[in-house]
Amino acid sequence: MAYIDRLDWSLLQTFLAVAETGSLTAAAARLGLSQPTVGRHVQAAETALGTPLFRRHARGLALTETGADLLAPARQMQEAASRIALAAAGREERLSGVVRITASDVTALHHLPPLVARLRREEPEIEVEILPSDDSRNLLYGEADIAVRMYRPRQLDLVTRHLGDVPIGLYAATAYLDRAGRPRTTEEALRLDFVGHDRSRLLVDGFAHAGVTVTRDWFPVRCDDNAVYWELVRAGAGAGFAQRPVGDADPGVERIETGLDLPVLPIWLTAHEAIRSTPRIRRTWDLLAEGLRPLCRALPPLDPP
Repeated sequence: MAYIDRLDWSLLQTFLAVAETGSLTAAAARLGLSQPTVGRHVQAAETALGTPLFRRHARGLALTETGADLLAPARQMQEAASRIALAAAGREERLSGVVRITASDVTALHHLPPLVARLRREEPEIEVEILPSDDSRNLLYGEADIAVRMYRPRQLDLVTRHLGDVPIGLYAATAYLDRAGRPRTTEEALRLDFVGHDRSRLLVDGFAHAGVTVTRDWFPVRCDDNAVYWELVRAGAGAGFAQRPVGDADPGVERIETGLDLPVLPIWLTAHEAIRSTPRIRRTWDLLAEGLRPLCRALPPLDPP
């Protein structure tokens, strides 16, 4: 017999997290709970509904047929709850409170700290949480208030602003170039060692776009973490790519001009429309736009928000 009245929202949140991550450990990390607590929530949900929701397999947990049937309505409930929370947050009138910003690892490491420090000086009642992540975070579900993205988000109900495009450069440590020589052509540059990615195909596809065919194994050093990637370049492990505002500001590396057709990275500010006008969100948004725009190539003035 199912006791549906005992199935509170916290149990459904846990059910969704486990269903979407496939493991108790990953769900616990997403929810900020301990793994045993997540396990108890799953058991409580299954008890309330009177049926198993998950089955174990070699790589974690998979939904049972009943669990799969519940996934869509649970997500609808999550969306409804998130809209209630966003509507309430959007009516706050104080220039105070928490603003949670998500951005790529590189942006969070190199660009956000001075802007956050400035915000704290000018608006000491605003608290800031930084979520460094190259994964897309769903602003609708409250994982962040503002996102700084290197692509245009396409979710509904989001307000976006294109701040401009950040140029990319090819760099190598001065000490490495002293040993390997300073290339003056594309052919000479391609004889250098390059730091590449492990699982990501971003660089392989980028080279292909520039008309150069390489494979993962062409890179003698590989790392998918962009912060570590840059440190490997700085240490002299090989040549590598970086945002030009980051590379040009580093005295330990030199930009290599070879004629390679390098892409640009667009910067988009994004927030949910329900909270975009909240004073603390609006103030943080405006400061981020002002502070990040100088990183970009020359663009026309910003459109009005």
